[in-house]
Amino acid sequence: MTVNTLLIIAGVVAIVLLLVGGFSQAVSWLLWVGVVLLIVAAIGWLLSFMSGRRSHGV
Repeated sequence: MTVNTLLIIAGVVAIVLLLVGGFSQAVSWLLWVGVVLLIVAAIGWLLSFMSGRRSHGV
C-alpha cells in the first residue's frame, strides 16, 4: 500500500467516526426530549383526569 492510500483510508475512517459520534449525540438528545415530552403529557393527562373527576363529582 502506498502512503496516499493509507491517508485516504484514515481520512474515510475519521469521517465515519465523526458522523457516528454526532449521530449518537443527536439520538441521545432526542431521547431526552422524548422523555421530557412524555412526562409533560402524563402530567397533563393526570391534571385533566383529576379536574374532570372533581367537576363530575360536584
